[in-house]
Amino acid sequence: MRNSILFALITFLFLSCSTTPDEWESLMDQDLSKWDRYLSYKHQLGYDGQQPKDADGNLIPPIGLNKDGFNVFTVTEDEGEEVLKISGEIYGCLITKKEYANYHLRLKMKWGDKKFDPRKNLLMDSGILYHSIGPLGAEYWRTWMLSQEFQVMEGHLGDYWSQITSAIDVRAYLPEYIMNPVADVNQPFLAMGQDEEIQGFCLRSGNYEKAPGEWNTLELVCFDGNSIHIVNGEVVMVLRNSRYIKDGETLPLDKGKIQIQSEAAEVFYKDIEIKELDEMPEDFAVYYN
Repeated sequence: MRNSILFALITFLFLSCSTTPDEWESLMDQDLSKWDRYLSYKHQLGYDGQQPKDADGNLIPPIGLNKDGFNVFTVTEDEGEEVLKISGEIYGCLITKKEYANYHLRLKMKWGDKKFDPRKNLLMDSGILYHSIGPLGAEYWRTWMLSQEFQVMEGHLGDYWSQITSAIDVRAYLPEYIMNPVADVNQPFLAMGQDEEIQGFCLRSGNYEKAPGEWNTLELVCFDGNSIHIVNGEVVMVLRNSRYIKDGETLPLDKGKIQIQSEAAEVFYKDIEIKELDEMPEDFAVYYN
């Protein structure tokens, strides 16, 4: 009898401590222990996509993975809360050590004051790259992995960008002449990205960014290759059929690591948390009917 009670107690404790799809997991701590750090280059004006060279014409290697001493990614405290500061001075990213497929990611961000070449006279920029696979430094800026991008840019929170050979379908208005496609939850899905007629960029449905200095809440919901971009509680983009092209073959892109970009602008993030899903939440499933 005593053994049965002990077994039942151990089972209860195991089940109560196990992560369930309804639980949020924090991805923040003082040591950024759930992330790797990658730095490539301090890009300059006139960068053309080629690997940078030194004054003697020798190719400069990227800084690399988990290198100490650059302080691009640091955690500080603000009113008792842990805050991630990304200086932006060097192009790079944080990369989750785990891969994720079906999940709800939630975090808060606000801009700092500093910008660096080659974006000193451009909008402040960062980004959340999801379903990230393959090698680092595989795209134009020689920094990031093949992925889909939830854009984080002044006035453009929630835009979509294709990274490398990725493609996706977005509910959006058709582009016309020099106008870009614009997301709208009531429009049909348009294919865009690699091997599609529409290039891999789509504007969010509206600008819901808060005033400078205020925290914005960004949410990304992913399930079975479908995704939702949410800014301050507003759905700004509905996407489906995430994919990429490899050697002429179309393959699903529905699982991978998450990257947070350092892209020549100072930016702060906090309350970074993730919840795994066993189905697309009802509030968002309606966009796929």
